[in-house]
Amino acid sequence: MTASINDWDGLVAFALTLPGTHVGTHYGKPAVKVIANERAFLSPSREDGSFVLQIDEDTKALLIETDPDTYWETPHYQGWPALLVRYDSTDPDRVRAMIERARDQAAARPMAHPRKKK
Repeated sequence: MTASINDWDGLVAFALTLPGTHVGTHYGKPAVKVIANERAFLSPSREDGSFVLQIDEDTKALLIETDPDTYWETPHYQGWPALLVRYDSTDPDRVRAMIERARDQAAARPMAHPRKKK
């Protein structure tokens, strides 16, 4: 049986089944990250009923175009490699596949720069 991803806890449980992932923080909020480079690929959203998926802009544009009921953005995310994903998607298998893609993309990036302490 495939894990439910219709809320943050279920989403995190699924993401943690992917290789080399752990729970951390991103901009002071909970997130799921790649262990090797500390790159976040999932985080909660300020928008009710959605989460944030960090994914390349070409894939983002395709997702918004082909399934705007699931994948969307506010002006805050325009021009950035991230979009909002509704938990209640009618195609949770595609959402899981995009989470896997986002994890793979995050894993391929260099180490995140640690914040400088003042």
